[in-house]
Amino acid sequence: MSTTPNDQDDELAGTEQPFVAHLVELRDRLVKAMIAIGVVALVLSVYPGPSALYDLLAAPLVAHLPKGATLIATSVISPFVVPLKIMLMASFLVALPVVLYQVWAFVAPGLYSHEKKLVLPLVVSSTLLFFAGVAFCYFFVFGRVFSFIQSFAPKSITAAPDIEAYLSFVLTMFLAFGATFEVPIIVVVLARMGLVPIDKLKQFRGYFVVLAFIIAAVITPPDVVSQLALAVPMCLLYEIGIWAAQIFLKNTKAPEEEGEAAKP
Repeated sequence: MSTTPNDQDDELAGTEQPFVAHLVELRDRLVKAMIAIGVVALVLSVYPGPSALYDLLAAPLVAHLPKGATLIATSVISPFVVPLKIMLMASFLVALPVVLYQVWAFVAPGLYSHEKKLVLPLVVSSTLLFFAGVAFCYFFVFGRVFSFIQSFAPKSITAAPDIEAYLSFVLTMFLAFGATFEVPIIVVVLARMGLVPIDKLKQFRGYFVVLAFIIAAVITPPDVVSQLALAVPMCLLYEIGIWAAQIFLKNTKAPEEEGEAAKP
């Protein structure tokens, strides 16, 4: 049976409208997320302000610098640009729940009910775990790393780190520890999608320990403290991921999977 040009136009019209509607919804979700980040940035620009945010971020390093030493700016615009970048980064982190909610609201209509049970807990837990990784890095790791590094510095050297280099270091460490704390989420997703069975995940424990120390050696500075601080939590979080995956597999089965499991 042949199709006329009019039939083809009708078919295209029928598929174009939902696609355009999805694009419009995606645009609206992105706009709402950007508005949330902008509102937080506006509030942070008033209080406590970009300079205060940078002072807060630099506090762990400044506390371990020799008496009288300060951070320096080697570029003319660094004193303006670097605090502004800090404010935008903080705005994104504070608005992250809203951003992830917009992602969830866009994806949710296309999911089955048993899939929705999986996605919402993962979105919430991944946000909390990322914040936990950043907080662990700031409050626990930074102080010990800077203290360890300064203990090896010769007395003839006056430490005066550049603020842009420090910002780059901080962002790298935050991303490393934030991503590390997402290990349980990755394990749960791999198990729930059927890519890696639970038994295989358990058998991979020994290899993962070696992999964790390799990743820590590549990402963190070349000191034992920061490498252990990244590798050890990664191994513990892997075990938590296996435990969480078993719970998710039990509580997020599709109806047909439950029916098959009930058969003798």
